[in-house]
Amino acid sequence: MSEHFDVLIVGAGLSGIGAAVHLGKHCPGKTYAILEAREAIGGTWDLFRYPGIRSDSDMYTLGYSFKPWTEQKAIADGPSIRKYVSQTADEYGVRPRIRFKHAVKRLSWDSQAALWTVEAEHQGSMKRFTARWVMMCAGYYRYDQGYLPTFPGYELFKGSIIHPQHWPRSFDYSGKQIVIIGSGATAVTLAPSLTDKAAHVTMLQRSPTYMVSMPAVDRVAHGLRRVLPEQIAYDVIRFLRIVMQQVFFRLARARPKATRERLLKRIEDQLGPEQVREHFTPRYNPWEERLCLVPDDDMFLAIKQGKASVVTDQIETFTETGVKLKSGRHLDADVIVTATGLALQMLGGAETWVDGRKIETGKSFAYKGTMLSDVPNLAFVFGYTNASWTLRADLISQYVCRLINYMDARGYAQVTPRLQGPMEERPWVDFSSGYFQRAAAILPKQGAAPWKQRQSYAHDLLDLRFGALDDGVLEFKRWGDDAAAAASANAREAQPAK
Repeated sequence: MSEHFDVLIVGAGLSGIGAAVHLGKHCPGKTYAILEAREAIGGTWDLFRYPGIRSDSDMYTLGYSFKPWTEQKAIADGPSIRKYVSQTADEYGVRPRIRFKHAVKRLSWDSQAALWTVEAEHQGSMKRFTARWVMMCAGYYRYDQGYLPTFPGYELFKGSIIHPQHWPRSFDYSGKQIVIIGSGATAVTLAPSLTDKAAHVTMLQRSPTYMVSMPAVDRVAHGLRRVLPEQIAYDVIRFLRIVMQQVFFRLARARPKATRERLLKRIEDQLGPEQVREHFTPRYNPWEERLCLVPDDDMFLAIKQGKASVVTDQIETFTETGVKLKSGRHLDADVIVTATGLALQMLGGAETWVDGRKIETGKSFAYKGTMLSDVPNLAFVFGYTNASWTLRADLISQYVCRLINYMDARGYAQVTPRLQGPMEERPWVDFSSGYFQRAAAILPKQGAAPWKQRQSYAHDLLDLRFGALDDGVLEFKRWGDDAAAAASANAREAQPAK
């Protein structure tokens, strides 16, 4: 037995709830359900519960285009974001359509039926669903485990070892010496947050990351809200934030040396030249990896107050009482936090099959950064690396709705991106971050447009919201086209040879 829907959305996080709202707005006659592996709404913002968890970009762009962010802080904490996503689900009637504890394991497409069969594990048994369309909104990393390198002597340490992805909710770190391994957004968030109770926090990094400070509260946004209607004020500040993000990124890529000097000078003003030289000067250019946000200078203030410190070195081995470094120095620790990154996956980790052929995402090309070559009626959400995730998630959801309505109006049952010939292969993400490099084999490829992800909101706005749908790359088929073709082929094979 199986249940049928017009659209199945996988994931009830920021992207999935947004996709459901867009579907309800733009395709009101379509039936849909959301399959969520966990038992709560929120995705990332429900999974991660470590101290200080917050957004790494402003909520005027991380928030939905259709629902203004009205909280005081633009750089919001995890519980506030979780509340925002949950309120959206309730406000737009999405919650009753969510099937919790349904972990999607397999997707199978049948061209003759123009139908997806989706198998999901629910409380120890498999449930089957069918749908005309599937929207994968499950993010790009594994929820059950983070990335953990092999550390020599790992088993020797007598204290607590915690990965931020699985922070114990009742963990008491009062008076503890804490060593955080890592230098990414999670480590930079944790370090100042843990100083509220810890004796001392040391962020141990193999190499520095670029950091940029930003006020947690946007006074301009609050001023606009006092004089303009809520949605208009939100639209204005959202537009300004988008422009600033894109201009900064383009300038950083065009003038890396000047951008580097500017970023380092701001940290030098806080901590002095020696700290910057030793611990805050990356080996790469700005935006070759994502910048770390430091709201209200909290990381720098913790260092100046002596509550936190940064050590740049490599681990030789764990010991019973901490970490021995290759320089010979020993860092004493009661708690070691392995902020060592994410384990990436595509399509929520589900096996994907098309007419009996297994799809290998690492060998596929991504059409407009949202559909896979030779895979019909399936879209996936993958946000920006240089801006807020939801900016692109909104555009992708709107694009899929446009595509569904276009197909309905013309009697099409399926649409498939098709490569027109050989194409130069390029990496999916032009970033040197470790988690992208480790996952290169499973990430789709990109090439020339429209098989290119430009990391440009302005370009995507024009292309995904207003661009032509029948562009010669998308192959549209009507109901029964594949069945008729198969019947014709069988008839030809049955004819006697002349």
